[in-house]
Amino acid sequence: MATNLLEPLASPPPHAATSPTPPLKVLVLGGYGNFGRRIVRALAHDSGIRLVIGGRNEGRGLAAAQEVGAEALGIDASDPQLATQLRSHGIGLVIHTAGPFQAQGYAVAEACAAAGAHYIDLADGRRFVCDFPQALQGRFMAARRCGISGASTVPALSSAVVEHLAHGWRAIHGIHICIAPAQTAPRGVATLEAVLSYCGAPMNIWRGGRWQQALGWANPTAVNFPRMKARRAALCDIPDLELFPTRYRVRDEVMFRAALEVPLSQTAFAALARLRHWGLLPRPQALAPLLLRGAPLFDRWGSGLGGMSVEVSGLTADGESATARWDITADHDHGPEIPCMAAILLARRLARGNGPPDGAHTAAGWLTLEEFVPEFRRWAMETSKDAAA
Repeated sequence: MATNLLEPLASPPPHAATSPTPPLKVLVLGGYGNFGRRIVRALAHDSGIRLVIGGRNEGRGLAAAQEVGAEALGIDASDPQLATQLRSHGIGLVIHTAGPFQAQGYAVAEACAAAGAHYIDLADGRRFVCDFPQALQGRFMAARRCGISGASTVPALSSAVVEHLAHGWRAIHGIHICIAPAQTAPRGVATLEAVLSYCGAPMNIWRGGRWQQALGWANPTAVNFPRMKARRAALCDIPDLELFPTRYRVRDEVMFRAALEVPLSQTAFAALARLRHWGLLPRPQALAPLLLRGAPLFDRWGSGLGGMSVEVSGLTADGESATARWDITADHDHGPEIPCMAAILLARRLARGNGPPDGAHTAAGWLTLEEFVPEFRRWAMETSKDAAA
């Protein structure tokens, strides 16, 4: 009898839904930044949420709060008294958007647990996300709150897509994910620092049924998309590379690549990767401010069209070989909305009392693809699913 591959890995049931009163007080840390302001805009008029925009720049926070009718709070994530501040202001949930997370510790999450607040972050740093549950489980269980790391495109959306495509399958043999950002989409220095931090760095990947090492951003290869021109894509270091081989018992390979729109940009990243590998550029992330200022020079060769693809291969419930692929395309520079969606959806669930259970978790598996669909429609994003047995 065929078994459902995903059944042994099913997430624990959420808490029973309730109607919270008063509304959950939600602090968006970095709420005036590239991703934070998008989350603020989405949550500002939710009746179950009382929104607070926080960060070190009080002026920017106040201006952003006035735009949406929210509160503003001058607060520093590195303040040793952060937990006291959260408690004194009655914060029930912190959404941490102030990256890059690759160089951060868990001080904000620890402060949330100490203050009795839920925690969500948009981290895509491999070690930050993968080590989060073991490091914080005891604190959040003691606080009877939940902490969620990686509430972004990876691994929150990527896992939702994998579980949708492979629902009921007997086995997964390979998972291949590629993101393709639009050249003209708004970008922040923190995001660029994050992707440059592993440029040319060796990383462990599951390939050929065993762990091997490969260099980040080196050796780009051609990829095709249904509604975009072909691009070249290169390996990126994200949590999925470590989480998915075990979570889905993948036999052969888990791969994640990013495909920049302008070919020269992809070539430049590959060159930086080689320089680091040769010991000539030990910290590529130091170039982030310079590269960010120069990026608009390439806009004439790009567009506002970006997307993402997820392809899964394996065996169906009947033991037949199968491949299934899901794609999304975001036009008009709406691509940066996608990394914000998981945090928005999880915040709404917590505000209504049906979020994940107490404890520390990665974001993998806590949202279904169907939950993302209204957000895709809101931004006129096109999705497609192809399957070939």
